[in-house]
Amino acid sequence: MAELMMETGWKIRLEKLFQKKPMADIRAALLEEKKKYPVYPPGPKIFAAFDHTPWDSVRVVILGQDPYHGLGQANGLCFSVEPDLQPLPPSLKNIYKELEADLGITPCPHGDLRGWARQGVLLLNNVLTVRGGSPQSHQHLGWSVLTDEAVRLLSEEKEHLVFMLWGSSARAKAKDVDRTKHLILESSHPSPLSNYRGFSGCRHFSKTNEYLTSHGIEAIDWDPCAAAFD
Repeated sequence: MAELMMETGWKIRLEKLFQKKPMADIRAALLEEKKKYPVYPPGPKIFAAFDHTPWDSVRVVILGQDPYHGLGQANGLCFSVEPDLQPLPPSLKNIYKELEADLGITPCPHGDLRGWARQGVLLLNNVLTVRGGSPQSHQHLGWSVLTDEAVRLLSEEKEHLVFMLWGSSARAKAKDVDRTKHLILESSHPSPLSNYRGFSGCRHFSKTNEYLTSHGIEAIDWDPCAAAFD
């Protein structure tokens, strides 16, 4: 088996899982999918969430559903897109609207959220791949084996994390989080179909910073335009 290419802190915790049958089944399924359909994000970016937010730096976890399914959108970080992609996806526009309502942050013209990731915000989808043009098409491939384990390990080994769970598939991860050690913030998904059911007005960004600072942890600068990207 090829060596797992992943940030070292995550790799030492997840490498054994990649040697087991569920992950081999995912690899086989993806190879078959790619023979017939486009699959997003590109292979080198499937685990980008772990690479952009090293294990030791994680302070906040934002859990989404699955990657964007449009050409050139998904980059391995939930809700994020490449800095030159326009127009911004509707879910990301709603996130920016909530940021403005909650913290007064003017919506950023680009959708690159790597500035969050570099501050310790793990931008993790529940499912890490998708068939082009077909949302939730890979939800039965078994990715939850990996993402459940990632959440479980974070909950077990760390303290005072904030888990922002957006949408039903993300909220299902709450079962793996120790509420006595961490803060869980739940809402509907920020997509236009469910934004009004709880995401709009959730104030998750200010609540996260209030929790972090109350435990002596530096707040997140939630302005996507404040951090330079390369």
